[in-house]
Amino acid sequence: MKTIAIVIASLIGFSGAAHAADATAPVREIMDATKSNWADNNSDWTDIFAASRLDHLYSKDFVARYQAAAQFPAVDDDGISPFDYDVIVNGQDACPLEDLTMEAAPPVNGTTEVTVRFRKSACSDAPDAKDYTTVRFEVVEEAGQPVIDDIATENRETQGRNSLKATMTLIAKGQ
Repeated sequence: MKTIAIVIASLIGFSGAAHAADATAPVREIMDATKSNWADNNSDWTDIFAASRLDHLYSKDFVARYQAAAQFPAVDDDGISPFDYDVIVNGQDACPLEDLTMEAAPPVNGTTEVTVRFRKSACSDAPDAKDYTTVRFEVVEEAGQPVIDDIATENRETQGRNSLKATMTLIAKGQ
């Protein structure tokens, strides 16, 4: 009987840990909003950095950097965003997102990289219209919940990555 209780307790603990470690949950919420923003449904724009999202989808460090950068709003309609482009599609224009995939790598040093790929220009006639955009979300756990700690987009010119946290730090410095 004691052995069964130990097995049940360990299974409950394991399922709870697996649930708490769902690194794709905050990424999925951001990607659902981004996909809706670029859909052809004329819905209102969803701010992925709204206060209601900042308080539960992003790490404390990310939020601090965002709030510092928000002191220098870009020239846009809302007057509060430090960005004048969509940080997920890495541009000001996109088509409805197509062929979206999401994959979480195994955690490394407490960080899980969630890679999202999609086509953002499939409706255009541009030569690169069928190319995939790759966005990498670094997800950490805070207070038992997975939260986004950074968002990195590919830089095709340098073959590197553009860290949104690094960009926000530069914006906060007035650069």
